[in-house]
Amino acid sequence: MKGIATCEATANIAVIKYWGKRDDELILPKNSSLSFTMDEQLKTRTTVMFLQDLKEDEFWLNGKKMDLKEKEIAERMKQLDIIRKRAEINEKALIVSINCFPTAAGFASSAAGLAALAIATLKAADLNLSGSETSIFARIGSGSASRSVLGGFVEWRKGEKDDGSDSIAVQIAPASHWPELRNVIGIVDAGKKKISSRAGMKQTIATSFLYPARMQYIEKVIEEMKKAVIAKDFQKFGEITMRESSDMHAVMLDTWPPIMYLNNISREIIYAVHELNSIEGKIIAAYTFDAGPNVHIYTTAENVARVQKMLQEYRKCCKVLKVFKR
Repeated sequence: MKGIATCEATANIAVIKYWGKRDDELILPKNSSLSFTMDEQLKTRTTVMFLQDLKEDEFWLNGKKMDLKEKEIAERMKQLDIIRKRAEINEKALIVSINCFPTAAGFASSAAGLAALAIATLKAADLNLSGSETSIFARIGSGSASRSVLGGFVEWRKGEKDDGSDSIAVQIAPASHWPELRNVIGIVDAGKKKISSRAGMKQTIATSFLYPARMQYIEKVIEEMKKAVIAKDFQKFGEITMRESSDMHAVMLDTWPPIMYLNNISREIIYAVHELNSIEGKIIAAYTFDAGPNVHIYTTAENVARVQKMLQEYRKCCKVLKVFKR
């Protein structure tokens, strides 16, 4: 039915992260990034309806009507007006979105939500675009949302053009490529961070001495990570994943004033992962941290129990969620 569409998108976890934008308005990153789109337990389902009788746009999230005049929400909803203009639609939109995330999951659902919004809005507007083209509209709401448009192992290319037309998401490998891969999530602190990612990125670009060096070598690291994933080489994958996470947080710490998203429990988990790998004599677990204290530990199906047992030692201050594919 034209004018209405329901679509789903799932969260993604970056193993090569972007930190810093070359264009804040178009959400164009300083560097490319790589991520795995998670399984359907971490999804957002969104319905978009263009209605003639609606006087203004309405957005309902998990049964609650959101204030579209709120600055952060308005910024993230810009894709709606852009798609409406392209499709020459005058009607206002009713948007109903449901997060199927675990309660108090402690990590952002915006990537899944804004990817689902872009996909559903384009479909309701009867605009049939490829996944990479769709990722451009998702990116306008949130950079990481561009990667959630596609499944599997995804690259969000930084692009070179000023208009952002070549800053797109591309699938490097389908979800079926590495079926043994697992992601164990440990929630250390589900609270709101003191410094938003957007503010932190600007601060880092302006003050970090290490940041320019990161920009010089990060694209080479991306190529090495692609090779590791295609070859399903967990040793190489694990090392790059952990080094990249530590590198990004080192740049944050080098920012002035310093940005510290990790806490003492986060650091204890880092030591515990390295101790586990040392006991095994090889890498069986690889941590990665986004801009926050919560940990994602990549492992394989055969080693999930070992990783869960390790995290359970921190059960008083770290909630272990279910194990997710990819």
